[in-house]
Amino acid sequence: MMTNESKKADSRSGTRKSIRFLPVAPVPENLPEGRLAIADMANAFGVTHRTLHFYEEKGLLTAARVGPMRVYGPDEIQQMAVVNTCRETGMPVAVIQELLERLSSAESQEEADGVFRNAMIARKRELVAQQSTIRRQMQQINELLDFSSAHEPETNDNTPCANLAPAELRCLALMAEGYPTSRIARALEIEPGEVQVMEKNIIAKFDSNNRFQAVAKAVMLGIVGH
Repeated sequence: MMTNESKKADSRSGTRKSIRFLPVAPVPENLPEGRLAIADMANAFGVTHRTLHFYEEKGLLTAARVGPMRVYGPDEIQQMAVVNTCRETGMPVAVIQELLERLSSAESQEEADGVFRNAMIARKRELVAQQSTIRRQMQQINELLDFSSAHEPETNDNTPCANLAPAELRCLALMAEGYPTSRIARALEIEPGEVQVMEKNIIAKFDSNNRFQAVAKAVMLGIVGH
């Protein structure tokens, strides 16, 4: 009989019960036909090879082998779409591991879709709570700076808006719309890697920990719409 420690070890090493029913998640457009090599997989989802290796180590993804090369079939691509969607919402790896564990036990497509929907609802609640926290923090800052609730802080050279390049402003607007990195890259007609760098710069300029905090602060400052 497998103990809890054994199960955890299997999960860390990438061994996981196969998932028969995967929920629907956005898959990149214009994917090459057939199985994807690791380079194609990384390019399609706008991630690095290292990210894919990391997902495998954490049991979030599996890959077949053709000689020394990793390849991903339709099931692995769809699972990556699920994982990528979760990561785009800021869901922690440990939570995604638990989600995949529940999906592996689903006995129907309807059950799998329900599990995924519940996970998204839970994540939405967390983000709403974060927005509320940021709103309170912004209010405290405004009070400390003697800003009344009827006045917005004036834009100056030290505000994030003044420091954002035009391309970063467009990227931020798309981030606020919920676009994933790969879709922003297509919209701006640049490489996913360039978008990742741009997003990191935006997050840093808003003194945030992730894209969701940066967007929330941008909304509070009136830089992007709700």
